[in-house]
Amino acid sequence: MERFTRQPASSGSSTSQSASPAPAGGGSNHGRGLDGSLASKLLVLLLIIVSVCVVLAFTVSVWRSFNTSNLVKDDKYQAVFLDNGQVYFGRLSSVNSEYVRLTDIYYLQVEQQIQPDQTEDGSEATPQQQISLAKLGNELHGPEDEMFVLRSKIVFWENLKTDGQVTQAITNFVSGEESQEVDN
Repeated sequence: MERFTRQPASSGSSTSQSASPAPAGGGSNHGRGLDGSLASKLLVLLLIIVSVCVVLAFTVSVWRSFNTSNLVKDDKYQAVFLDNGQVYFGRLSSVNSEYVRLTDIYYLQVEQQIQPDQTEDGSEATPQQQISLAKLGNELHGPEDEMFVLRSKIVFWENLKTDGQVTQAITNFVSGEESQEVDN
């Protein structure tokens, strides 16, 4: 019985079995290759999913940029509100991903009385503001009637109605009428 519990020392015969432990994955090297194959398949699947997401994000971005340009109505004027508080009126068009182009440009000028008027009882009346529309190009530095604005500086823009006060004042200015005042 001792013979079955104790193994004889290796004498170089081919009948002795090696005492190496069995692999943890099922007892053969074939199982280890299957785990590696599964990991590589998962990696390829993950790369495909990431690639599809990147292409989809790019496609949505390009579609939005083209779709936004369709929102500008070419037959109307637009009001462009900048982050510094200035507002310009004109024809808005896209140039590239960084700049927009504004042409046929107008802006509001506020003129305030320096001396307040006196009322009949001797008290001072509230100074009246006169708001008028000015055409770009008549300033001291003589700019052309074209402006390129960084998209990042635009807070928002809107299409103007044809019967709005600003559009009517522009129409009057173009037709040669002197009255460019905008009611406030």
